[in-house]
Amino acid sequence: MLTQKQSELFKYIDSYLKKHGIAPSFEEMKEACGLKSKSGVFSLMKSLIDRGFIEQLPYRARAMSIKKYPEMSYQYDTGMSNITAIAEEKAKFDYKSDIINIPVYGKIAAGTPIDALKDTNGPTIPISSSVLGKGNFYALKIEGDSMIEAGIHDGDSVIIKETDYAENGKIVVALVDNQQATLKYLKKEKDKVSLIPANKNYETKTFSADRVKIQGELALLIRNY
Repeated sequence: MLTQKQSELFKYIDSYLKKHGIAPSFEEMKEACGLKSKSGVFSLMKSLIDRGFIEQLPYRARAMSIKKYPEMSYQYDTGMSNITAIAEEKAKFDYKSDIINIPVYGKIAAGTPIDALKDTNGPTIPISSSVLGKGNFYALKIEGDSMIEAGIHDGDSVIIKETDYAENGKIVVALVDNQQATLKYLKKEKDKVSLIPANKNYETKTFSADRVKIQGELALLIRNY
């Protein structure tokens, strides 16, 4: 059960992340929640973090993620006695129907290409559909460190949006010779495709365009601590 102010802050952070891709500043959170000082924001933030609703990420400024949504609607003392009014409030805050299960297809090397795995009977990752937007998605487990300078580490999970086309500079799942998959930056030049690592210890690999198929574009990174 969240208090009214906790609910307001959680909603604001969730909405801001979806719109901007980064967390709001403490000043913005203070104004949005009508608080008099930033200490009030710190207190509310700590309560949401301690209860596992949000997580502050250490690898960049204003980095935050939603760890979970309440299984039931937020509840707080509104003073309402009307059952209909309470039901309307429940509908506003109920995220349960927003969760979709993304299938985990297997492991992908972020260093050297490996065979792509697709286990449709494997585990899933629950994600809010409003975070991902429209499209079909799947998840892969990262092996290797060739994308570490892009913040993608060995052991991370990535959510991939299925697509056979991506712009230059995007991080994509590329299938080489119809059997080996890798996660790299994409660069297309005439009849050539380069798969570029984000680690100075790895070399860019260039192939003829007919040897490479795009199977998806990076949509979300999930890190376990």
